[in-house]
Amino acid sequence: MDEQALLGLNPNADLDFRQRALAYFEQLKISPDAWQVCAEALAQRIYSDDHIKFFCFQVLEHQIKYKYSQLTEVQQQLIRETLVTWLQAQMVNSQSEKTFIRNKAAQVFALLFVTEYLTKWPKFFFDILSVVGLNPRGMDLYLRILMAVDAELVDRDVVHTSEEARRNTLLKDTMREQCIPSLVESWYQILQTYQYTNSELTCQCLEVVGAYVSWIDLSLIANERFINMLLGHMSIEVLREEACDCLFEIVNKGMDPIDKTKLVETLCQVLQSAGLFIVDQEEDVDFLARFSKLINGIGQALIASWSKLVKIGDLKNAQDTLQAIEAKVALMLQLLIHEDDDISSNIIGFCYDYLHLLKQLPVLSEQQKANVEAIMLAVMKKLTYDEEYNFENEGEDEAMFVEYRKQLKLLLDRLAQVSPELLLVSVRRVFNTTLQNWQTKPFMEVEVAIRLLYMLAEALPVSHSAHFTGDTKASALQDMMRTLVTSGISTYQHTSVTLEFFETVVRYEKFFSLEPQHIPNVLIAFLDHRGLRHTNPKVRSRISYLFSRFVKSLNKQMNPFIEDVLNRIQDLLELSPPENGYQALLTSDDQLFIYETAGVLIVNSEYSTERKQALMRNLLTPLMERFKVLLEKLVIAQDEDRQMALADCLNHAVGFASRTSKAFSNKQTVKQCGCSEVYLDCLQTFLPALSCPLQKEVLRSGVRTFLHRMIICLEEEVLPFIPSASEHMLKDCEAKDLQEFIPLINQITAKFKTQVSPFLQQMFMPLLHAIFEVLHQPAEDNDQSAALEKQMLRRSYFAFLQTVTGSGMSEVIANQGAENVERVLFTIIQGAVDYPDPIAQKTCFIILSKLVELWGGKDGPVGFADFVYKHIVPACFLAPLKQTFDLADAQTVLALSECAVTLKTIHLKRVRILKIIFYLKLVLLGNFGFFILTVFSPC
Repeated sequence: MDEQALLGLNPNADLDFRQRALAYFEQLKISPDAWQVCAEALAQRIYSDDHIKFFCFQVLEHQIKYKYSQLTEVQQQLIRETLVTWLQAQMVNSQSEKTFIRNKAAQVFALLFVTEYLTKWPKFFFDILSVVGLNPRGMDLYLRILMAVDAELVDRDVVHTSEEARRNTLLKDTMREQCIPSLVESWYQILQTYQYTNSELTCQCLEVVGAYVSWIDLSLIANERFINMLLGHMSIEVLREEACDCLFEIVNKGMDPIDKTKLVETLCQVLQSAGLFIVDQEEDVDFLARFSKLINGIGQALIASWSKLVKIGDLKNAQDTLQAIEAKVALMLQLLIHEDDDISSNIIGFCYDYLHLLKQLPVLSEQQKANVEAIMLAVMKKLTYDEEYNFENEGEDEAMFVEYRKQLKLLLDRLAQVSPELLLVSVRRVFNTTLQNWQTKPFMEVEVAIRLLYMLAEALPVSHSAHFTGDTKASALQDMMRTLVTSGISTYQHTSVTLEFFETVVRYEKFFSLEPQHIPNVLIAFLDHRGLRHTNPKVRSRISYLFSRFVKSLNKQMNPFIEDVLNRIQDLLELSPPENGYQALLTSDDQLFIYETAGVLIVNSEYSTERKQALMRNLLTPLMERFKVLLEKLVIAQDEDRQMALADCLNHAVGFASRTSKAFSNKQTVKQCGCSEVYLDCLQTFLPALSCPLQKEVLRSGVRTFLHRMIICLEEEVLPFIPSASEHMLKDCEAKDLQEFIPLINQITAKFKTQVSPFLQQMFMPLLHAIFEVLHQPAEDNDQSAALEKQMLRRSYFAFLQTVTGSGMSEVIANQGAENVERVLFTIIQGAVDYPDPIAQKTCFIILSKLVELWGGKDGPVGFADFVYKHIVPACFLAPLKQTFDLADAQTVLALSECAVTLKTIHLKRVRILKIIFYLKLVLLGNFGFFILTVFSPC
């Protein structure tokens, strides 16, 4: 072997050595017989370096996985003998191999097993057992091989082909017939021999039993001697966690429902007799987490059996199983309420399924009602934050609790389905008790009380929540909301309580339609130190969004408070200057919501048109003035960081103005509000930024977005600004600039159609020249980013042509002069045939079909008929015949469909149909011929 290359296998080796080692590995993989050197090195123990041994196993792994069928009988025999020899050597070595080597060896053995077991090595496991005997080191390797085999045959995370799946099924069937009983006996011997002397080996064996029990005969494991031994392991501290997992797999095994109930009940009786059901005396939380998982499996297994028995009408056995389930509920509750969330989380599945079972019963017994209430109280308690929860710097533990809360929320929803009245009463009791003395309560209790009210909105059916429909008798929810907004709880000094208060206020906004007298106090809370001016930036950010939602949902009730609110948020609307050291209360993203809120307040007010116009101008004029000043500063700025900061600030200004226009709906146009003039002023203010030579990408992006909005809001009034804006945006543009500019032109074209025909005719070829120039720029072959940008630009170009033709303005293309028209048409043909991009091909065929429809008659442009014969018809056949035309791809199928539509359109226009038939005859022997005949058969 190349000794120098092997030096690169050391993790601490230099980069050059590591690259040489990688190249050497690739060389050995493709060499027909170099693997034999690795086999010899392993069999004769030539190398002591762990990384070299691992390397040798990797080479053998590749040989078995990809090239085994190419080997001769002698070579295959050599691999078998090499592995067995290596295994024998482990029995006498003074030191065992490192874990990563043993795992890799086990993977290689497993690969050889799936390849040879059915044909050349039927005694695979017996041969291994004969080598390892009861040697601990050998048993370790034997168990690792078993786990690797299980991973190859059963692991659902591994994607198998249908052929591999059939092979694996045959392998399992053959193993069940030939060797599984012997393997099970070996497991029993390992467990019996090493349970007190080698806990690591015993745990490995328990893992193997748990893995295999899912697909072997359960009676081999679920028998007196095995179960007694496993239960014995439950009392051995170093074994009981693994024993728990093994018992869980046994319980999880698919079985006849009656047999499953008997097995589970027998197991539970023994566990209970051993004192394992007394949870409060167990201090080992790691074991309890595994035990909770086991009880969860037991409960779910019994409920599944009950469901099957009810379904087949075996009511007697179903009743017996139900009693068995009920007997486990007390233990389930102990685990659910446990202070450790992992233990509680592991039992939630049982709780959820139990509640689902109760929902199906016609009548609940008193005990079952008590169980429902106990689960409810447990959920309410477990929803509570721990004192250690870090709200300022949430980490992994906090994220896990958030996920745990989501599980509890599902339980609460299920509780509401079983007994909505009980849930409502329970939450109301907790809520009222807590808020009566909220000043003396810890934040956890106050937060969860409000949280429960918040969760009721989704948990309770509509008939119970009533959504505050205004009945004469106030609902429980209405009473709780009244208490929430009048109790002063919004002043509680903890971020979790503050956020929960505002989240709940917004969730139940319909309450304020019924009792609008509470709106002023809530608005003040939003606007002062409790909300938008809170000391915590995370709170301020969330409140910005919630305030926007609150105002939108109650816009009809906001009229008395509009000017007061606008005055109070004035300082929050200021454009943050890009000066060092200035810390704005809100980020620019948060300010977007505030500007939108201001726009909503103005537009939906009951003020006169003149007043709305004045308010909107007051809102936007400071932005425009600040924009002008900042643009002047940008033009003379020398420092690049300073330039970027100014450009971002300018972009934010445009974004804020754009966001205010979101308040206008189809019913409430800008013109009706008298605000057209102020937005036109904004346009005149922002458009000069397009001619700024600095930070063009940022500035153009913001102005483009504003133009998109103004096309919707101002309609034809925006048209005079488009030519100048387009001229600036087409200067010195790159692929991304063009890609983002084209949708703007498409929007204008689709909306105004013939109104913009003169403009389109004027800018059509300049736009195309800019596109072609970018597309023809040379790029490196391996520059994936540049290739993707060009692909996306090409798609945008074809989308533009589709918009022009689809909007009835094909004359825009026709009036560009014969040479330019021909060039455009050839790019469409090229897009349909030459580029392996089915999305672009589909668009191209749509364009061609439309052009044939518009120009295919007698009145079409001179020479177009010949173009149809010479180029469009051949393109319809050449494209599907390309090797890159993959009909397994959905987009390609759509492209093929549009291709057929194009041919059909040509046929319907009756343009020299005989020529089309001639082309059809040429390809009838191909796969595409039948499809085309099918398309034309109705014609």
